[in-house]
Order: sequence, then C-alpha cells, then structure tokens
Amino acid sequence: MQFLAWLMVAICFLPGVTTTQHRAGPSPPLTWLPLQLLWSGLELDIMGQLHIQDEELASTRPGRRLSLLLQHHVPSDLEGAQQRLQQFQDLQKGPPLSPWDFEHLLLTGLSCVYRVHVASEAEERGRWAQVFTLLAQETLWDLCKGFCPQGQPPFLGPSASTLDPFP
Repeated sequence: MQFLAWLMVAICFLPGVTTTQHRAGPSPPLTWLPLQLLWSGLELDIMGQLHIQDEELASTRPGRRLSLLLQHHVPSDLEGAQQRLQQFQDLQKGPPLSPWDFEHLLLTGLSCVYRVHVASEAEERGRWAQVFTLLAQETLWDLCKGFCPQGQPPFLGPSASTLDPFP
C-alpha cells in the first residue's frame, strides 16, 4: 500500500509521464505544483476536507489552487470516492483522461491514503484501501493506454484483481 501511495505521488510530479496531450483549460495540470505542497503535509478536518498544513505554502498561488481542488473536486466521503472511481472505470475504454480528469484521479487516490490512516475501524480502513487500490489500477490503466497490448490492463497483483469494488 505504501508503494502504491508513492507511485501516485511520483506520477503526479513526473511531467510527460502521461500519454495525454496538454490542452489549454481552466488550470495547468497538477504536475506543475511544487512537491513541497504535499511534503508539507495535509490534514483532514472534522468535515472530511483535506487542507495544507503549512499556512505559508497554502497562501501561494499553487497552494490556493491545490486547496481549491481538495475542497471542491475531491470526494470527502467513501460514497463520493466510490462514485468517482465508477466514473473513471466508465472511461476505461475511451481515450486517455484529460489532464484535468487525471489530476482528479490522482488527488482522489491521495485522499484515500489519508483516510485509510485516520479510519477508526478495520472495516472502514479496508474499504478506503480497496478504493485506493482500484484508483491506482485506474491510474496505471490510463497511463498504459496506447502502450499495453489491446485488452491487457496493467496488473497490480492478485489482491487488486480479486477485490469486489463495492462489497
């Protein structure tokens, strides 16, 4: 699980890794945000929203942008994360995700990692971990589009392939 979390963070900050074309849009892709924003740490508030801990970094333009994304585009509960996962799974057969959708995929996965660590019950931790694993699978699936053999999705291992998305 820790490896998958670092994989998601690494993918966020390696420009050119995705096969998507960068188009003009509402904002630049997450790959341009300084790694410091995530290294400074995020915290979950009692409403389930993620916030940047370092106030100085949070006040910068990239910090404000990340805060806005975390507050308005990242699900704050398990049901929302499952719905977002389903949306990404529905897009599997299409072209690679747009940079906007790809960053939402990554941020939703990152959010799941934080929620695994704060979950108080083993069942809840397991459900968050399950959603994260499936989001990581979707990330690899999107990165693999155009490179993997047709119909052969990337494989995270036996545990990822046997998970029922929503038991």
